[in-house]
Amino acid sequence: MTIFHFFNCAILTFGPHAVYYSATPLSEYDTLGTSVKAAVVYLGTALIKLVCIATFLKVPENDNFDPYQELLKALIGFIDVAGLYFALTQLTHRNISQNHKFQAVGLGWAFADSVLHRLAPLWVGARGLEFTWEYILQGLEANANLVLTVSLAALGSLMWLRKNKPRTLIPIIYLCAGILATMPSITSYLRRSLGWQPPKVVGFELFSSLEDLLTLRCSSG
Repeated sequence: MTIFHFFNCAILTFGPHAVYYSATPLSEYDTLGTSVKAAVVYLGTALIKLVCIATFLKVPENDNFDPYQELLKALIGFIDVAGLYFALTQLTHRNISQNHKFQAVGLGWAFADSVLHRLAPLWVGARGLEFTWEYILQGLEANANLVLTVSLAALGSLMWLRKNKPRTLIPIIYLCAGILATMPSITSYLRRSLGWQPPKVVGFELFSSLEDLLTLRCSSG
């Protein structure tokens, strides 16, 4: 039962990435190399963020929401935006369209994030003797993160690669990008200040990811 629970949670966490790659034109255009390069850039970005967090953030003495610390954390979170900018504009890619490029970059970025932050907890915890919903929620959170990351990559593509973007949509694009980049601080506020339980926070992330998709569709259209 424990191994079965682990495999279920692992499939829920990592399966959508494989489904996304197979069910979209990404597999037809052989964009796996672009996704791998984006994953490597993510690992470098995560290392830089780790150094910044260890340097500028203090270890919290309690579980209360600290606005100053969360503001610093949000600013550090914009390192992800810089990493995505590098992955979208500086990496060499195959001769693929802009539409396929941002999807491949976002997919590789989200997969690397899930492996780095969720694989070890799944391996250690989901194989325990007692069933818990925590790891199923982690899988749902990984799905929301996949949509949010691809949305952020798409917004970055609109900002940095598209030359004829409508001027009226530029503030909306930047606002959405800022919200996506600071999502960890937003969810931290919901947990610590408002006392939201994990299912409610994950539901908020899933709702936000769907809302971002609608906004992105309107912006790109």
